[in-house]
Amino acid sequence: MLSGMIIKGIGGFYYIDTSEGIYECKARGIFRKKKITPLVGDIVDISVVNEEEKKGVIEDIKKRESELIRPPIANINKAIIVFSIKNPQPHFSLLDRFIVLAEKEGLEVVIVINKIDLDEELEYENVKKVYNNAGYKVIPISTKKDINIQLVKDELKDSIVVFAGPSGVGKSSLLNKIDSNLSLETGSISEKIKRGKHTTRYAQLLKLEDGGMVADTPGFSSLTLDSIEPQDLKDYFIEFDDYADDCKFYRNCLHENEPNCAVKNALEEGKITNQRYESYLQLLNEIRKKNRRY
Repeated sequence: MLSGMIIKGIGGFYYIDTSEGIYECKARGIFRKKKITPLVGDIVDISVVNEEEKKGVIEDIKKRESELIRPPIANINKAIIVFSIKNPQPHFSLLDRFIVLAEKEGLEVVIVINKIDLDEELEYENVKKVYNNAGYKVIPISTKKDINIQLVKDELKDSIVVFAGPSGVGKSSLLNKIDSNLSLETGSISEKIKRGKHTTRYAQLLKLEDGGMVADTPGFSSLTLDSIEPQDLKDYFIEFDDYADDCKFYRNCLHENEPNCAVKNALEEGKITNQRYESYLQLLNEIRKKNRRY
């Protein structure tokens, strides 16, 4: 029996990186019966059925430390979320959704703003201020002008990172800058709809020359929060943490219409930004529609 990590899954075949090399494996039927799908990033035990052709069968999947639904990745410890400031325009609700899902899994979050070379109005500085205020590291970059690429490299060292963001923001171009050996396919921006054309068609873990692994994932345009209860959403807006304990209703306060809400007081004092608070309310109402208890 060999142990290794799933680094790619496509068409029912899983590619396992082990101490003896990479094996192409199918999963035992028992996983399908138990409704368990192997994920990229899973640590698995395999039995070898053909050593010469490096083929095997997945026998066991170890307990996951973290799991994202979309993109479907397991056992990562950091999320680097890439958005562009121009072409396409940033979608902040989408950014906040991904942050919520990353926070739910206990991941460290780093936000990368690409294409600052196109930003003559320096709009990215306001975006950086909003998310710095929320407690996140924000790195403005330009893959075209080679601005701050090294700062992103530093975030990848010795980590297993999910590298995510909408199509067309330059994820693959950035990864190619970070490690030229990757040679990932890059896509152009559709002039008609100003969205990127999908170039990454499945999730895979890529080893980097300077250490660490990164998941290059298909771009996404929507993220659902089906697994989150209304009462729990506030826990994933980390800027609320400094004030929530002082709310009159403490843990039961949704920071919406309750009296003596310390979070709303902080909002009025400018300690919490309107953009993030409005995003919180939008997501809360979306979740509430699926759960009528709140």
